[in-house]
Amino acid sequence: MSENPRPDSDDPVPEAHALRRPRRGFYLLPNLLTTASLFSGFYAIVAAIDKHFAQAGMAVFIAMVFDSLDGRMARLTRTESAFGKEYDSLSDMVSFGVAPAIVAYQWGVVRIAEYGRAWGRFGWLACFFYAAAAALRLARFNVRTASVDKRFFEGLPSPSAAATVAGFVWVSSQWREPGLTGLIVAFTVTALAGALMVSRFSFYSFKTIDFDGPIRFIFLLFVPLAFVLIASDPPLILLVMFGGYAVSAPLQWLWRRLRRRRRLPQERPHS
Repeated sequence: MSENPRPDSDDPVPEAHALRRPRRGFYLLPNLLTTASLFSGFYAIVAAIDKHFAQAGMAVFIAMVFDSLDGRMARLTRTESAFGKEYDSLSDMVSFGVAPAIVAYQWGVVRIAEYGRAWGRFGWLACFFYAAAAALRLARFNVRTASVDKRFFEGLPSPSAAATVAGFVWVSSQWREPGLTGLIVAFTVTALAGALMVSRFSFYSFKTIDFDGPIRFIFLLFVPLAFVLIASDPPLILLVMFGGYAVSAPLQWLWRRLRRRRRLPQERPHS
């Protein structure tokens, strides 16, 4: 006889137990959202190979939307699991590591190679560095999740890095001929995004904001304003938003260093 006998079909299930145990179908929802994020990243790769760079850039941003929803859905339905965490990390590697690197590679390496083999090597090495940095960033995040300050990310989050690279390519795809300077800037942005992912800069995580609690009415005005701005020029506004976030931590670090240097002469005692 088992220690936990299964109740007969006629026996009523306690209400508290029924509320504690989520429906089996709920376990599928977070993984479906993760799969949608993975599909968006895969589509970005395919679109870049087919030279549809605007669609590739949009696909990376769509992957970000699904990636932000899967974890929230798992918490709301209390269906978080070790499998979901690993699946989400692998999906992030494809959507925010491999996909942006290939999008940037397909957009610019062929063009920049026309200016010499050295420039071509610089392009694909910058793209590989970005992909490797994304893998290292995700691995570091996974092993330090329990010990880091939840208010900040250590290094630029991979979705934000992907948005910066994809946004830049999306904007640049509107150029008929970017020229050598534009191509150098594109691959420099890709390499810098990778470097920021593995850096020690602290980026604000926005996890302390209570989205479920009451807020002031005036803050609701920013929501339609944000949609209007994005709708006016999606690639440019999204690039400005995520590019600004990417440089925010280095600029804050530089500002603190400058302020500290200014204070040192004042704090030294006069002889």
